[in-house]
Amino acid sequence: MPVVNADIASQLDKLADLLEIEGANPFRIRAYRRAARLVGELPRSVADMVAAGEGLDALPGIGEDLAGKIATLARGARLPLLDELTREVPSGITALLALPGLGPKRVHLLHETLGIDSLDKLAAAAKAGKLHDVPGIGPGIEAQLRRALAQGAGQPQRTRLATAEQIVAPLLRYLRQARGLQRVEAAGSFRRRRETVGDLDIVVAAGSGQEVMRRFTSYEDVADILEQGPTRATVRLRNDLQVDLRVVPEDSFGAALCYFTGSKAHNIALRQIAIDRGLKLNEYGLFKGSRRLAGRTETELYQRLGLNLVPPELREDQGEIDAARNGKLPHLVTVDDMRGDLHVHTTASDGRDSPLTMAQRAQAKGYGYIAITDHSRRMTVAHGLDAQRLARQIDEIDRLNDRLSGFVVLKATEVDILEEGSLVLPDQILGRLDLVVAAIHSHFDLPQAVQTQRVLRAMDNRHVSMIAHPTGRLINQRPAYAIDIAAVMRGAVARGCYLELNAQPDRLDLTDIHCRLAKGIGLKLSISTDAHAAMELDLMRFGVDQARRGWLRAEDVINTRPLPELRTLLRRR
Repeated sequence: MPVVNADIASQLDKLADLLEIEGANPFRIRAYRRAARLVGELPRSVADMVAAGEGLDALPGIGEDLAGKIATLARGARLPLLDELTREVPSGITALLALPGLGPKRVHLLHETLGIDSLDKLAAAAKAGKLHDVPGIGPGIEAQLRRALAQGAGQPQRTRLATAEQIVAPLLRYLRQARGLQRVEAAGSFRRRRETVGDLDIVVAAGSGQEVMRRFTSYEDVADILEQGPTRATVRLRNDLQVDLRVVPEDSFGAALCYFTGSKAHNIALRQIAIDRGLKLNEYGLFKGSRRLAGRTETELYQRLGLNLVPPELREDQGEIDAARNGKLPHLVTVDDMRGDLHVHTTASDGRDSPLTMAQRAQAKGYGYIAITDHSRRMTVAHGLDAQRLARQIDEIDRLNDRLSGFVVLKATEVDILEEGSLVLPDQILGRLDLVVAAIHSHFDLPQAVQTQRVLRAMDNRHVSMIAHPTGRLINQRPAYAIDIAAVMRGAVARGCYLELNAQPDRLDLTDIHCRLAKGIGLKLSISTDAHAAMELDLMRFGVDQARRGWLRAEDVINTRPLPELRTLLRRR
């Protein structure tokens, strides 16, 4: 099986981590990190590109040497440099990187200062009160580490949805070639579009399971066959992800898909409805005695139970059953509803494409607008813009808009919120913008009340339109900072501001629960990609998935509106 992009990106990130732990050249480290992000979010398979003889050095920011390393990984081969660094760096050190507040630099300092090369040694040092002896480990970071260790941090993590998607797609394509297969679909938390998945569930309709089972267990990426029978099998893939496959007759496919999609709580609620009607519901169908009443499709199954079909994203037993019974399920937002993207970056800061390229890609997607939101100068790692550079960019965007037809590039910025809540750019330049996106990129360890007040003060600035990635979390990497998100949402409504649902797969910030909270408070959100390259505009679907899980409709999202309506919404009261 071809190596998926997520696996290549993971190896490049690991290489960058190990180099940084060893104190290597920061420019070299940064090159690997940029390459990891590029590969991880590339819509095309790198392995397919290599097999087709396409030169990877044509990708933005990828030189000949790095292209060769990526091609090596894409062919399934090992990198000698990565093997060498893996031998040199104690294995326990890399486990430390999963802890909040510990990047490679701090891990390097922990090792150099205290000889810490494992979770056990870190826990011992924390218990002995030695962590404050390490430069860069203040009381806030130390408290975070103590909490994380107490909560079992460092244990195996669930797979991000975007990574699972790269694994599921080729597996389904492979299975569809099995003789006798009639239907196949991924179920489980993947189909419910949860932000992470624990394992994968595949449901197949076939006249006979023998050929499907043979093909499934002989898949190239299978490392171990854990269980195999005539209608079910479980395997472990080379990346340690477990996949469960179930074969049913076509008459039962809808029932099996519903059953294995879950959630468990939703299924229990459905079974109770069946019991109350004197029926039996299982993965083979809905039965009255031995007579099957429904099961071929999910729609007929729900209808027989007196319910409208519940979208998979809502199946969490969080009120969707009553809504389905009473005809009150929301018409959820879709990717086709999106009219533009309000958070994208260009080469002016840390992006990889020009404003023109970003605009052309957005227009090709059917959008009517995008907002260029390059970082402010405070984000030195992102080569941010000061007031003078931003003023020049404003003029450049005006000239660009003169060239475009039927599309508008909004003048904007992602401006840093300083520790006390002020903004790093002056009001004079902010007042020239169509949109100001304010964000926290530092001081994540402030107490909740202080962090909350910090964001509220930022929104007091009449130029601020919205708050980007409002909790600061990175899935499987960094927890949300302490903040009263409900207070921030109420503050946004009172000030005429909005919050962003960031669609980057490693952020998905806000969560589905936050989306429902915003809806209840009456706060509209934006769904934006935080794209750093034109191809990343395609990540919008992950933000829409999250919004759907949060019960959001198109009218709950501001960038589903045409530009004149959006401009009206962006005017501060």
